[in-house]
Formats: sequence, C-alpha cells, structure tokens
Amino acid sequence: MKAKEIKQMTKEELEHSIEGLFRERLNLRVQAKTGQLQNSARIFHIRRDIARIKTELRSRVLAGK
Repeated sequence: MKAKEIKQMTKEELEHSIEGLFRERLNLRVQAKTGQLQNSARIFHIRRDIARIKTELRSRVLAGK
C-alpha cells in the first residue's frame, strides 16, 4: 500500500485495513513457524503497511480531523 492511497482513505477504512493486516501478519507468523511460508518478504511489507497506517491515524488525531 502506498502512502498516497492511505492518505485518501477514511478513518473507518484505515481501521478496517489495519485489523486485516494484523490478522494476515499473525497467519504469516504461524506459517513461518510451521515451515509453510512461501514468501517471507510479505511479513516485512505488512509490518511497513501497519506502520504507515498508524502514522496516518496519529497525524490525523494531532491535526484534529
């Protein structure tokens, strides 16, 4: 997910996206532990997306939106 896409999303969409990313990250971590993970780089990308969304949510809180 790109930062430009994240900035265009509403607060509800961001919260829904972050919940889905947390679930996906958990599933990938379980797959990694059981040796079934196909793309280990996906965990890295999800972690970055979560950070981008959290940053945008926090900046909106500070801006009063």
